[in-house]
Amino acid sequence: MSKAAIQNAAYTNEDKAREALEAVRWPDGPVCPHCGNLDQEKIAKATGKAVRPGLYYCAACNGQFTVTVGTVMERSKIPISKWLLAMHLMGASKKGMSAHQMHRMLGVTYKSAWFMCHRIREAMRDGKPTPMGSNGGAVQADETYYGNTSKRAKGYKKGHSNKSGVVALVDQSTGKARAFAVKGATTEMVGKILYENVRRKATLVTDESRLYGFPGQQYAEHQKVWHAANEYVNKDGYTTNHVENFFGIFKKGMVGVYHFCGEQHLQRYLDEFSFRYSNRSGLGVSDGERAALIAKGIGGKRLTYPPTNGNNEPSAIH
Repeated sequence: MSKAAIQNAAYTNEDKAREALEAVRWPDGPVCPHCGNLDQEKIAKATGKAVRPGLYYCAACNGQFTVTVGTVMERSKIPISKWLLAMHLMGASKKGMSAHQMHRMLGVTYKSAWFMCHRIREAMRDGKPTPMGSNGGAVQADETYYGNTSKRAKGYKKGHSNKSGVVALVDQSTGKARAFAVKGATTEMVGKILYENVRRKATLVTDESRLYGFPGQQYAEHQKVWHAANEYVNKDGYTTNHVENFFGIFKKGMVGVYHFCGEQHLQRYLDEFSFRYSNRSGLGVSDGERAALIAKGIGGKRLTYPPTNGNNEPSAIH
């Protein structure tokens, strides 16, 4: 745990935690999640001995709410202070933090830690992504494959078609990354991802893979780096090192921290690694600022997982 986390009262005091979350989510005052009312004259803090802490009343719709309503934290029995500490820990851990580790550090059950981690990953997801490659900038693209790697596993099958595909993009100008889980890395699938996320006036930078042949023709310029010829910086100075660095961090985290990820959850882990890479210290974002960005992202999102077996336990994922 970092020194900042130990010294921050919001991670140990529930009242301070609620105030900190309200300050991040409502910098201009409370906003009613039921009707969207912003008029502070029509919103009042409920008072009285029987009133639960942090309760507000909206005169516009006669609704009651707290800072967690309409967020991934809604209806959670876990203290806000532990939620904020979990956000700090996941944001500050470069290669992620397993639910088992979270359960030990926070003093909650493994099941609760598992749900918290997935809800925090949902908060990390960029809900309103903008196209990459502004002003003709370079966007690096590459694909990799995850899972089904152990030859000792009973269901092991050789070949990329038996693994989960991952396509990643890194905007060279901003340093931001996005990654997508795909059933199969085909020209059509790669093209769809590129067209939806990269401006046509941008410079697309890839390796020599045939997957990018036709999609690359749709962009202002398509620069290739021929790895098969031991080329890592082409004659025009372009490289795919940034996107390969993203894959390196992702794979080390999945192998060394999480160990296993079901295909149905892969996209959430990619959102987690994309968030940290896009808000890394190299871009001037501190651990505290990263935690605040996660707290800002909790609004307007709900995530529920039904039990997956008779013991009401979550699926086997760390």
